[in-house]
Amino acid sequence: MSEVKIKSALISVFYKDGLAPIVEKLNELGVKLYSTGGTQKFIEDMNVAVTPVEDITEYPSIFGGRVKTLHPKIFGGILHRRDHEGDQKEKEQFEIPAIDLVIVDLYPFEETVASGASEADIIEKIDIGGIALIRGAAKNFQDVLIVSSRNYYSDLLGLLNNKNGNTDLADRKLFATRAFDTSSHYDSAIFTYMNRDHSVPSFKVSGANGKVLRYGENPHQQGVFYAESESYFDQIHGKEISYNNLVDIEAAIQLIGEFGDETAFAILKHNNACGVATGSDVKTAYLKAFAADTISAFGGVLICNQEITKEAAEEMHSLFFEILIAPAFSDEALTVLQQKKNRILLVQKKSWNREKIHKSMLNGTLVQDYDNITDSEEHLKVVTKVAPSAEDVKSLLFASKICKQSKSNTIILAKDGQLYASGVGQTSRVDALEQAIAKAQKFGFDLQGAVMASDAFFPFPDCVEIADKAGIKAVIQPGGSVKDQLSIDYCDQNGMSMVFTGTRHFKH
Repeated sequence: MSEVKIKSALISVFYKDGLAPIVEKLNELGVKLYSTGGTQKFIEDMNVAVTPVEDITEYPSIFGGRVKTLHPKIFGGILHRRDHEGDQKEKEQFEIPAIDLVIVDLYPFEETVASGASEADIIEKIDIGGIALIRGAAKNFQDVLIVSSRNYYSDLLGLLNNKNGNTDLADRKLFATRAFDTSSHYDSAIFTYMNRDHSVPSFKVSGANGKVLRYGENPHQQGVFYAESESYFDQIHGKEISYNNLVDIEAAIQLIGEFGDETAFAILKHNNACGVATGSDVKTAYLKAFAADTISAFGGVLICNQEITKEAAEEMHSLFFEILIAPAFSDEALTVLQQKKNRILLVQKKSWNREKIHKSMLNGTLVQDYDNITDSEEHLKVVTKVAPSAEDVKSLLFASKICKQSKSNTIILAKDGQLYASGVGQTSRVDALEQAIAKAQKFGFDLQGAVMASDAFFPFPDCVEIADKAGIKAVIQPGGSVKDQLSIDYCDQNGMSMVFTGTRHFKH
């Protein structure tokens, strides 16, 4: 059947907001309504006639509401085929009422998990009747219209108004597709919760509310973002966020998360930091970060872990940058920053807290634990005769944080809470070091007394030798090479200090 006149509807929803106009319209169209529990009371309170499901099934709601609609007369009313002679005979034989429209949503499982509720409460939010109604109505989209979420209420109301209670096959198939999206997302969330110990070797991820981006990584590529980005930030100004913006935003949030409550500012370009600094205030930290690479900062992504002040905003306003992320902006800072209409301003609502990360690979997906180790003083093992000074230790740990969040192979040069230069994404660690030294010299940094961080061990002493000749006297690295002693010996012979962390921080 292509066109179907809605003559009856089953309504059973958890969320009632937005439902009233639909009930009024269905009543206006003379649609017979069936309902359960709280939804039934909601409709009755509107002075609209409604038939309790119990009148059809001749069973009350039982087991604390776990069983209400699970009955052949309900599912038969939804699933019987209107153009099938045998189905029609059985429908009459068993006195099964036809149901042309099903409006049902699901218990808030994900919200309950996120609230930190007990496992018993979470399990009770696994919907049974609702998910069955959604699947049954969606399967029989040839005859039945299924509305599986309040997100589609406005579309339903528009359909009822524009077509006077009629639906065609395309309408029903679209709503059925949305229904299977609802059900699959819901089941994925339940599986992910139940499989927290990963005893079942299966990977499920469901992206809801996909947003079509202007384009993907390049203009000839289409891009879609499937996520609730609002959980991390609110956009308060600027143009639409792009694919590459999102990649940089994630890198920025990961990096700034390494610094805790210490005032820190970072400037990133293509997922890597080109400027990072700590300071007594936001303006100071920004100026130190900017000084590390005044060229790469152009068009970059800026992030701070403190409120942006007017003084800081005035300093950075002359720089062309794509995005500024911070937990808050003063009113005076916004007055300055919003003068550029396309400049993206994001309020970060929470820090990076992922436990697992995944990426597509060949014809599958790689999943791993997120690197949640931030090197600290208790991780350090002094392996040279000369130990680093207290100030050197601070600089080494600062450099290590940046190193962890940069693309391998990585070398970081820093001093006194300021990134001097980095060599990132190189095929050789020597290349990474030489790139960092050349860059530091280009921007006028004196490397005498600076420190060096490496994301992986040195298989040969060449890097410590090059660093020594550039003026660097303290090194932090994970250690673990069978030839570690060669680098240690060179440091001892040349008065350098070196510490091992025992943790490699590759980032490919």
